[in-house]
Order: sequence, then structure tokens, then C-alpha cells
Amino acid sequence: MSDAALAIDAREVRKTYDHGRVVVLEDVTLQVAVGEYVALTGRSGGGKSTLLNLLGALDRPDSGSLQVAGQDLMKPEHPNRFRREQVGMVFQMHNLLPHLDALGNVGVAMMGSNLSRRDQRARAAELLRLVDLADLGHRRPPQMSGGERQRVALARAIANNPQVLIADEPTGSLDAESRELVLRLMERLRAEEGITVVVVTHDEAVSATADRTLHLRDGRIVAP
Repeated sequence: MSDAALAIDAREVRKTYDHGRVVVLEDVTLQVAVGEYVALTGRSGGGKSTLLNLLGALDRPDSGSLQVAGQDLMKPEHPNRFRREQVGMVFQMHNLLPHLDALGNVGVAMMGSNLSRRDQRARAAELLRLVDLADLGHRRPPQMSGGERQRVALARAIANNPQVLIADEPTGSLDAESRELVLRLMERLRAEEGITVVVVTHDEAVSATADRTLHLRDGRIVAP
């Protein structure tokens, strides 16, 4: 596969903490094609969330090479711009702002973009329609169910048309019905928008929807 066909290209990535005494990732090599849907599984503490943080430029590897959406993340020049424009992130705890309504929470992602305030509001409304929440734009997170909050988080994550969507246990706190809605939405985004999806999960239902499942054990990718 050519480098141009890769959304994620990680080679021999190493990440440690406590001045190198705690090794979290060791020689991780991972290639994900543009438009591919990959699930990462493994026990807690195996390095999954750390890897997602590296892919989202929330942290940097100690060594190796890492490119995401064509950006070199070993020494990113504009990490904030990269996180705003190239990658969308969804977490198990949706991290919505409780004092803002759904429209406002989605709009937050577009602050600093070239869109006017009016266009940001229109884009937020469009995204809420995409995730089947068109009628809940003025509700605040405390007034929504867990599944509704997670769908708002998904809308926020794709507000700036990212090339890569990264999700850390996005269904972990949801009931079965909400989980199915979120899974269908992620597949729909991949199919209709061409977004590359990488999901960390313990949920076999999530893994079953992915093109490929990889297993992280003790900081290394092993056969699932």
C-alpha cells in the first residue's frame, strides 16, 4: 500500500513515562488505509488510550515515526490546528459543556475556523440532523439521555470535516439501543463521508462492525 493511501502510518512507535521507567508503547507499527474502520482491543492498561492520544496529537511519541492525515506528529508545527481540522475525537464520557445546548456544543468545535457565527450555527444544525437530533438542538446535556449526548459528541467531532475519527470506548456507558444507534452512525460516517475510523473498545459488538480488529497487549500489537 502506498503512503498516499494511508490515513495513519505509525512505525516502531515508543512511548514511556516517568523518565523512561514506565514503557507504555513498544515498537508499535500500525498502518490504516484511508476510509478503513479499525477496532483496537486489549486489557486496561495495555496502551490503547495512550495510542489514541498520540494519533490525536494530544501527546508525542518518544521515538519512531508517526503520520496521521499526512501530518508528521513527531514534531507537529500546529497541533491545535491539526486537532481542529484533521482529526475528530470522541470519548466514553462525552465531555460536553453542560451550560451549552446541543447546537452550542457542536458549534464549539468550529471556533477559530473561517466560518461566520451564522454559518457555524447552520453547520451545527445540519450535523444534528445527521445524527437524528434535529429536534433537540436547544437541549442542554443534563436534559439528554446518554445516547443522545454521545451522538452530540459525534456531531461535534466531525464538525470540521476531519479525515480521521478517533473514538475511545464510545459505547462503554450506553444501553444496547443507544449503542446500536452510535455504531450505525459511525458506519454511516465512514460510508458517506469517507472518514477513517479508529475505535478503542471492549465491546465485541463494536469489533464486529470493524474492517479489522487489532489487539494491544503490554504496549505491543499482537494477533487478536
